[in-house]
Amino acid sequence: MFYVHMILLLTIIFIGIRHGGIAFGLLGGLGVSILAFVFGITPGTPPISVMLIILAVVAASATLEATGGLQLLVRFAERLLRKHPNQIVFLGPLCTYSLTVLVGTGHSVYPLLPVIYDVAYKKGIRPERPMAMASVASQMGITASPIAAAAAVVMATAADNHLVISLGHVLAVTIPATLIGVLAGCTWSLKRGKDLDQDREFIQRCSDPEFKAQLIDSDQQDNQREIGKQAKRGLTIFLAGIVVVVFVAMFGHDLSLLPEGVKMSVAIQFLMLSIGAIILLATKVEPKKIVHCNVFIAGMTAVVIIFGIAWMSDTIISFHKPYLISLVSEIVAAHPWTFAIAMFVVSIFLKSQAAVLTIMLPLGFSMGIPTPVLIGVLPACYAYFFFPFYPSDLAAITFDRSGTTRIGKYVLNHSFLLPGFIGVSTATTVAYILSTMVVN
Repeated sequence: MFYVHMILLLTIIFIGIRHGGIAFGLLGGLGVSILAFVFGITPGTPPISVMLIILAVVAASATLEATGGLQLLVRFAERLLRKHPNQIVFLGPLCTYSLTVLVGTGHSVYPLLPVIYDVAYKKGIRPERPMAMASVASQMGITASPIAAAAAVVMATAADNHLVISLGHVLAVTIPATLIGVLAGCTWSLKRGKDLDQDREFIQRCSDPEFKAQLIDSDQQDNQREIGKQAKRGLTIFLAGIVVVVFVAMFGHDLSLLPEGVKMSVAIQFLMLSIGAIILLATKVEPKKIVHCNVFIAGMTAVVIIFGIAWMSDTIISFHKPYLISLVSEIVAAHPWTFAIAMFVVSIFLKSQAAVLTIMLPLGFSMGIPTPVLIGVLPACYAYFFFPFYPSDLAAITFDRSGTTRIGKYVLNHSFLLPGFIGVSTATTVAYILSTMVVN
């Protein structure tokens, strides 16, 4: 019956891929209904704690976006990129990575992509080199962000398993590991593809006047808008709030900053809501603007996805846990690192790192995999670059007017595959080594 249920789960996932976005969550709920009414399985436990943390973080980040603070961050990044155009292959991905780490969502990448393209093209650099890696780097920053849903899942899962793992332990592994992974991907991208003046396909397309006319980025109106005091004040409060969250997460219990018995996952929830509230009061931003922000819409979509698909997965795993443990325990016991491959494969189909961790980490703990190993394989929860249909990948393809960032004839021969493999495999290897030294 386990394989029957897995076929049902894969069917739900494939249908979800076809429809995209919130469909994953809705179809996951349908899957739980089928498991309950057709197969008589008691539904598992939805990841309530994770969902609440995502809600709190998204509310604070969307409030920042509503003030113009996110655009201000993009403005700083744009100035850096235009000041050092020769280093765009490194600086472009590093900027998108840093934005994700600060804001907690990879969807912050979109305003930077046209800037990265414009700088690269005007400097005569093949846009595919920084564009593809910039999209990959924006997602690699998720596990390195102290306020992203992925970190929330790790903390909540550790608490549920009565393990003392601080946010500092996690970030001490994921930040250097993912940063090294991004740099490895950038280094490989330096010489990928032909230069534009030697690319026959590009030169041939330039013979079309309409194609040549669209090459120069003229859509700079949004980046030229005046950013007022409201944005600066909001960004200052937000960054200060992140520092407070990280400090409390690392030292809250040691310094008795939190009441006895308060879980760190709960502390992150009320702290992030507080940050949003302070920004709201200090900037007088209109609350109705917050719910229309891109970060809010993307975040709410992620909550529904995790709610449905993670609930269905937990239902199947909980019901078949003894069988699963007996099936793979010997392999994992002999080669714990193989759990990274399992997470990678699951992530190919689930377009959410938080959803992957919500499903896989409890399974890893129940199988007795050592905590350092589980922390060390965290970067492997990002593999949805495998199929080039994630929004940031599609956006990179759209903004690259030269056509060098693209999906190949055979779908899998696309611009993001090799940078993704290099970045994630390097980050996972480094994290695996670091975790044995950092996490006890």
